[in-house]
Amino acid sequence: MPKKLLQKFMPKPETLRNNKYLRIFGGLLDKPNLWTLNRKSAPGSFAVGLFVAWLPFPFQMVIAAGMAIFFNVNIPLAVALVWITNPFTMPFMFYAAYILGAKILGHNTAHFNFEASWQWVESSISTVGPPFLLGCIILGAIFAFIGFFVIKSLWKYSILFKWNKRN
Repeated sequence: MPKKLLQKFMPKPETLRNNKYLRIFGGLLDKPNLWTLNRKSAPGSFAVGLFVAWLPFPFQMVIAAGMAIFFNVNIPLAVALVWITNPFTMPFMFYAAYILGAKILGHNTAHFNFEASWQWVESSISTVGPPFLLGCIILGAIFAFIGFFVIKSLWKYSILFKWNKRN
């Protein structure tokens, strides 16, 4: 796997260590594997980052960092991947999650009227909430699974390619 390419897009360890929200992890951030990028930490980082990217919660970067610490994978890569959900992609991703959850739960999606207000959120949390959360968790798990095995395979084939090139 092109290590330099991935490292170009990852936040620097110093930036993350000094982040006011990540200071809650304190001494847990001192494990060396959390900051190195290798064939064992990269696939797990992709899985963590892609799963958390689908979670509809604030502070996704903190959640990704906590999960990266728990699973002992690269924090910068996991944190960088949560930015897949951004103001441009979020509506499409979360609508797809709602549609998937509604199909699984057998809910009707034909009469879905969104309003950007707190009253709408409070009134529809019981109808829209369960299918939306279910869809987010399922799509997060699917993308984490795919991301893990794609990166693991790419890394393996990259090593084999370099090995064959040397011979």
